[in-house]
Order: sequence, then C-alpha cells, then structure tokens
Amino acid sequence: ETRNYKGIYYMLLAALGFSVMSGFAKVLKPSFNAPQLVFYRNLVGLVFLGFSFLRRPVEQSGGRLTLLIFRGVMGTLALYTLLYTILHVPLGTAMTYNTINTFYIALFSAWLFKEKLSPVAWASIVTGFTGVLLIYRPSVDFSWNYHLVGLLHGLLSAMAYLSIGRLNRFYDTRVIVLSFLSSGLLLPLSMMLTGTLFHIPPDDFFFPVFRLPQGKEWFFIVGIGLFALLGQYFVTKAYSNDKAGIVAAIGYSNIPFALMIGVGLGDAFPDLLGLLGILLIIASGIAISLDKKIMEQLQRSTNDI
Repeated sequence: ETRNYKGIYYMLLAALGFSVMSGFAKVLKPSFNAPQLVFYRNLVGLVFLGFSFLRRPVEQSGGRLTLLIFRGVMGTLALYTLLYTILHVPLGTAMTYNTINTFYIALFSAWLFKEKLSPVAWASIVTGFTGVLLIYRPSVDFSWNYHLVGLLHGLLSAMAYLSIGRLNRFYDTRVIVLSFLSSGLLLPLSMMLTGTLFHIPPDDFFFPVFRLPQGKEWFFIVGIGLFALLGQYFVTKAYSNDKAGIVAAIGYSNIPFALMIGVGLGDAFPDLLGLLGILLIIASGIAISLDKKIMEQLQRSTNDI
C-alpha cells in the first residue's frame, strides 16, 4: 500500500518540477527564444549528468546506436516544440498539449504494434482530441501555427517515449538521457553557426543567434535545467514504485499546476469552452492511461523528455 502512494507522490513532484521549469521559461520570453532555451537547458543538464558518470560507471550491453540517435533527435525536437509552445500560448494550454502524447501512443499501439484497442481507449482518443479542438478555436487569440506546433509536440514526445521503452533493455538510463542532452546541444548550436556563416536572417525557431544570459537571467536558466532534471528524476522514481497506468494518470496534474503558475505570471484564465477542453483531455487521458495494454508500451519508459 505504501509503495503505491510513493509512486503517486513522486509523480506529483515530477509534474510540479516540469511546471516550474515551464514557468521559468515563460519568464525568459522577452530575452530568449525556444532554440536558445533548448541549448541552455541541455547544457545545465549535461553538467549535472557529468557528475553522475564520475560517481558511477556505465554498465550496459549497447548495440542499438541508430535507435539511440533517433531517441536523442526526437527528444530534442519535442523539447523545441514544447518550449516554443510555452513561450507563445498560455502555460496551462501549453502543458495540455504536452500531455496528448498519451493519445498518440494509443494510436501507435494499434497501428504499429497491432494491438486491439478497447472501446474505452477509442472513446478516450476521440474525447481527448475533441478537448484539443475546444482549446483551439478561431476566436482564440493565438495563431493556428502555435496550435500545430503544440500538436506536433505531442507526436514527437510519443515517439521519444516509445523509443525509450526499446532502449532501456540495452543502455544505461543515463546514456539514453545523454543522447537527448547531446542532441539538444548540437542541433541549436549548429543552427546558430549556420545562420552566422551564411548570413541567414535570424528567427525564433530555425536560425537563432547566440546570446549569453545576463545577471538574474542565469538564475532562471539554471532553474530550467535543474527543475527539468528533478522532474526526470521523480518520473523515474514514480515508475519504479507503481504501475505505469496509475503514474501516467497522476501525471495529468501538471496541467492544473501549470495553469496556476501561468495565471500567476499574467496569463488569462481559460474561458468556459477552453476549460471544458482541458477537463476533457485530463479525463480521457486518465482513462486511457489506466488501459493496461496501452500502458505496457510505457512500462519501461521511466524518463520524461
């Protein structure tokens, strides 16, 4: 009994950690764009991970390098799209997009792994995407491309999750995280260099400029990396202490956490239809998370992106 409660507590802490990380990113919006934040988030993570490698050597069989690289790239692109969404839409809405990977995983389970989905799972998928449509409507004051990036984030993070489940049998968890951190450093850095060398006009997604944090910006930059790592750590602990379905269901608590933090930072509270959309996604996400077959795809996935 106590063990089950531990998993719930750890997942609540993980959700809070990722929500605080998102809040720090939101504060830096006037100064930094998404690729710059991806670069610094992973740089901070790499420093902390380096200490872990010094303390304990790696033990693994390896042999799946292509899949390892794929996981790193998918994780990086998922973080790109997540931070871009966080910077441009209300925080509660951004975190709602962050949770729809559950629906993509269910669809992948049916399509790629030929698993027969239960009527509850199909109803949850339809209800969940109905919730997404209620959040984004033509009357909402953020552009359709932010909506598409949010939907793309869910797809990319689902692919990253599923690859982790395969890799955990061959690699040390820290090496899987290292693949993500390394990709998250190299991709934005290469885009910065490409833009500079070929005199490409900078933008806030593909060709960022390099910018050093100034003064108190360092506090928020380190906070993004530190709380992301804390979130990853507590997700790992949560999946180690309870069933994957229960843990994933509790993970939806990051939406109300982010909603409160966002309102505290000046976001408008969602209108009635937007709030209904969020509630539909949370309810259907919890229902689908408790579907045993789907959650078997996540059973070994003990890291968040």
